[in-house]
Parts: sequence; C-alpha cells; structure tokens
Amino acid sequence: MLKQKILFLALLVLLVCLPTVHAQSDYQRIVVLGDPHLPFSTERHLDPDRQNRVVAAKIKVRDDINAWNDVALVAVVGDLVAETGIEPEYETARLYFAHLNKPIALVDGNHDFAYTDNRGPTGNFPRGDAASRRLKLQRFRDTFRMPSLSYVKTMGNYLLVFISAEMESSRYLLQYSPEQLHWLRTQLERHPGQPTLIFTHPPLKDTLSRYNKYANTPGFYAQPHEEIDQLLADYPQIRLWVSGHTHTPATNPDFAAPINWYNKRILNLHNADMDRETIWTNSIFLYDDQIVIKTFNHKTGEWLADLERTVPVLPE
Repeated sequence: MLKQKILFLALLVLLVCLPTVHAQSDYQRIVVLGDPHLPFSTERHLDPDRQNRVVAAKIKVRDDINAWNDVALVAVVGDLVAETGIEPEYETARLYFAHLNKPIALVDGNHDFAYTDNRGPTGNFPRGDAASRRLKLQRFRDTFRMPSLSYVKTMGNYLLVFISAEMESSRYLLQYSPEQLHWLRTQLERHPGQPTLIFTHPPLKDTLSRYNKYANTPGFYAQPHEEIDQLLADYPQIRLWVSGHTHTPATNPDFAAPINWYNKRILNLHNADMDRETIWTNSIFLYDDQIVIKTFNHKTGEWLADLERTVPVLPE
C-alpha cells in the first residue's frame, strides 16, 4: 500500500511539472534549425576551448531533438557548412545530420555555395563565379541526396514550401531567379486556400530593424524584393516565412516583435544561428485552427514563454 501511494505521488508530481499543451495527436511539430555553420566559424571562434564548447552545444541540440518524440520534421534554413562550402565542411555537415533520427528538410544559404574556397587577404569571403557556384550547389544536392533544391511537402492541412537561392550570378548575396519565382507561383496556384509556410534562407524586407550593419540591408533580405512583394500579395494563403541568415538571437528585441509581420499579414519567423554556446530553436506546432510557435533554450533546457506566438490559419 505504501509503495502504491509513493508511485501515485510521483506520478502526480510528474504530471504537475509537464507543460500544458494540446494532445500530441492534435498537432504536427516542426523544429527549425537556423544557420548551423558546421563545424564552426573560425572567424568567430579562435580559441580552441571555445570551439569545443560550440561543437558540444551543437551536438546537444541534436541530442535534444532526437529525444523529442513528437517531432514530425526538422527544417534547416541554410548555411549548413561553416564558411565556404569546401568538401570537408560538407562531410562534417553530412555526418552531423546522419545522426539525427527525425525526417529532415533543407534549403541552402550563401555559405553553402556563394564563395570561393579560400578567404580573401583581409579575411573576407570573395564571391565565387558561376562555375564555382554551380559546383557547390551540386555538392549540396549530392551530399544530402536531394533531387531538387526547391520542393514542397504537405503536412496535414498545410503546404510547406522549401525554396533555395540558386542564381549563379547576382549582385546580392542571395537572389531567386525568374524561373524560381515562376515555380513558386505555380506551387501556390496549385494549392489555393491551403495555409502555406515558406522555408528559405533570407528574411523578408523590413521584418527586422537596422539593429546592426547587416540587418535589413539589400544583401540580407530576400531578393528581388519588389517581385516577392507582389507575389506575396497575390497569395493570401501564405502564413509564415521561415528564415535564417541574419543570426538574430532570441535575446534581441526583434526576434519576436511586431516588426516581424510583413504587411501585417505574414509572420517572418527569424531563427537564431547555431554557431554559439547558447543555442535556441523555434518549434512550429501546426494545429487545424492555428499555428503556435515556441522557442527553446538548449543550454538551460527551458521553453521561453514570453516568446510564444500564435498565428491564425487564415488571414484575419
């Protein structure tokens, strides 16, 4: 009898400590990884001890996700490799994700294909020519066995669009080609009224303030922005634009703020990079009637309640 009481009390404590959420069957969960930069950026992390801590933090993120039993998909929004997209970086990225036990969907980022193999004399990243970009885009596809760099998935009532930047020559760091924008329009035409999430590397224009010298500048939002603006206006079913690129941490006021709403209709979900000792990930919970976004601190093991957001399935 005493053992039964102890077991009952232990179960009661466990239930009290669990977060209040919908029943698991009510939603589909997507975990978003922003800019993994595997194994690490040598520019940001010069000290070997710090490099080891950053790598350990990235492994912990993977272990945490592997332990979550309700994850339907892991979406990685570009910059998988550390710096320039050379073969050893890609092999490191491949091995990292090979030990993830969840389905995965990827798009590219500028560090995956846009630069020459070696840094410039000032430590900068010289842009590669068309042949170099083409080779690294193919390396991205081959490494992760992707039939295409842009594709769609369905999840319940939702359409998920994954679009990579593939232009081999551009004045911007990242730009979608006319063919890609036509492809995106075609996908949206085929799914009218179906709530849609777009996963890509660059964010939308004016969804961040100029909080540093890069944020909300032409090289750091989706291009060509005029054509994208018209496309988004034409398809009201788009609810989320899920991006990386800007390395916006969860401690930045712009991480979850009114400015993230594009034309007051589409939420740009910014995702922090993983090239740091404290890593945050966003989880997108897709319900039939709403989208809930929660942010997790992998260093402390805590959900950040003040960053939780809800997006209606259809425009209000």
